[in-house]
This record gives sequence, C-alpha cells and structure tokens, in this order.
Amino acid sequence: METKTYNAKQSPAFPMAVFSRYSTAATAATMQRQTATATFSYLIRTFSSPFSSSSSSSNSLNSETDLNRGDKPDVLETLKREPKGRNIQWVFLGCPGVGKGTYASRLSNLLGVPHIATGDLVRDELASAGPLSSKLKEIVNHGQLVSDEIIIDLLSKRLEAGEAKGESGFILDGFPRTIRQAEILEGVTDIDLVINLKLREEALLAKCLGRRICSECGGNYNVACIDIKAEDGRPAMYMAPLPPPPQCASKLISRADDTEEVVKERLRVYHEMTRPVEDFYRSRGKLLEFNLPGGIPESWPKLLQALNLEDHEDKESAAA
Repeated sequence: METKTYNAKQSPAFPMAVFSRYSTAATAATMQRQTATATFSYLIRTFSSPFSSSSSSSNSLNSETDLNRGDKPDVLETLKREPKGRNIQWVFLGCPGVGKGTYASRLSNLLGVPHIATGDLVRDELASAGPLSSKLKEIVNHGQLVSDEIIIDLLSKRLEAGEAKGESGFILDGFPRTIRQAEILEGVTDIDLVINLKLREEALLAKCLGRRICSECGGNYNVACIDIKAEDGRPAMYMAPLPPPPQCASKLISRADDTEEVVKERLRVYHEMTRPVEDFYRSRGKLLEFNLPGGIPESWPKLLQALNLEDHEDKESAAA
C-alpha cells in the first residue's frame, strides 16, 4: 500500500490568546476549565524538549520510492543522529481500534519516551469510581467523544505524575482529537511529528468487536481473524488473532463499549471530529499518513521504514 509522509517543519508561533476561549463568566465550571488548561500549559512546557524541527518542506514522499532514494524528513534525520531516549514529541492519530496503542507503545520502548494514551486515562478514571466516573460511563457507553475539558484535566494529572518521576518527551495517543484540542496543544508546545494510522473500515469493525481484556492482569488481546479478499482493485488483507496466554484464556472479557452499534457510532463521530485535525497538521507539513497493510508482522517493519528507524531487537530475534 502507498504510504505518504510529509516533512516536518516548524509551526508558526500560535498566540496564547487561544486560552481566552476559557475566559468567560467566572462560574465554577469555567474556573475548573481555566485551571485545567493552565496546568496543562505549564506541564506540557516542562515536558518540552529542544528537539523541534527547524527546516521546512511540505513535499510529500512515497515510502516505496522517495525514501529508497535516501530522502528523509528533517525531524526523523535528526532523530537518527541522536542517542536513544531523545525527547521527541509525537502524536498518534487514527480511528478507535486501528492499533494506535500497539504501535505507539512499540515506538515508546524503542525511543525511550513515555507513551501517554488518553483512552487508558479515561478507562483508569472509570475504574477508579472517582468523581468523573459516572459521567464518563454515560459518554463512553454511547460512543461519544469525551469533552475537551475532561481530557485536558486527565492529561494534566498524567503529565504531573510523569514530571514527578523525571519523565520528559512523549508520544501522545488519542490527543488531540478535535481541532480545538490541536489549537490548544500548538499554543503550548511544538509537536515534531503526527503519525496517522489508517485501516479499512471492515477490518476496523472486526478488530473492535474482537477486542478482549484479561480481567485479572489487564492484558489486551484480540480474537478476530481478519481475512479480506482482494476486490475492486484493493489488495487482500490478513490479520491474525492476538490470542492470550493459557493463564488468561478463561478470564477474557469484552469492553462494555465494544458493541457493533457503539463501535459504528464511535467511528462516525471520530471521522466527523478528527478530519479537521488531520488537515490542521497536514497544512503544517507534520502529518505522516500510514496505511496498515496487515497485522503487526506486516505493518511494524513498514512503519519503521517510513520513519527511517530500525528495531535492532527485532533483527536479533529474526536472526536467532
């Protein structure tokens, strides 16, 4: 499949007046939103690294042609010259169930930066029975997007906890999801690269319905076996199940929001709200669009190739 990348370039300075959107009547709710945004601004600046792009080029690259000739986005070329653990600031976009968490987590381990998934933050809050849990449960069970204010509040708390542990840099997964969130994020820090994962909708639906969680260890697995035949000029696609180990097999549960009706609504809402975010980063030359050709064995090497990265552990495993 064709993969297009866009060279990263430094975004224009964004006026801090974006935060004036929160400065309306001084109600308790408004004050809470202002506090959450101010905290987010402070923490994200603390996490900001000197690793930001300085050259500009908006030309798209085809991974099977241009990258083979040695053309590389400047941000990624800089990354390859730096030691592991460089404080990158990346974002993962993609529909629910596409695999953002899987690939963001792998890159997090490879590059030595924290993977922060807002979906996990929401699920943790739901499980905590905290003050937001009942409100979140209603939102999630109806397939709706969680409000900007709640997401910023949860993300601020996560960044604050990470700061206390000495973390720096990040790979964000699930944020920003709206154009407003993208504007807020740009107003407080530079994002080096945005990776937009794409997958055919029939495969997405099957993946979401096949998701399972171990009720004991919290491990994530998938029982769906996706085998789509080639048709209408589109290639065949095969994605093997991700089965649990024997000790988890009898303890698998489905997520409450993984029903066909809710998943379809979630995908509809995602496309409606997030396409402007894709355009936002595409116009700034920071968007890398990657069409997943299959499961992890097929997609991971291709993603690394598109990013001009190497996974030495994978190479050693293959050679063993």
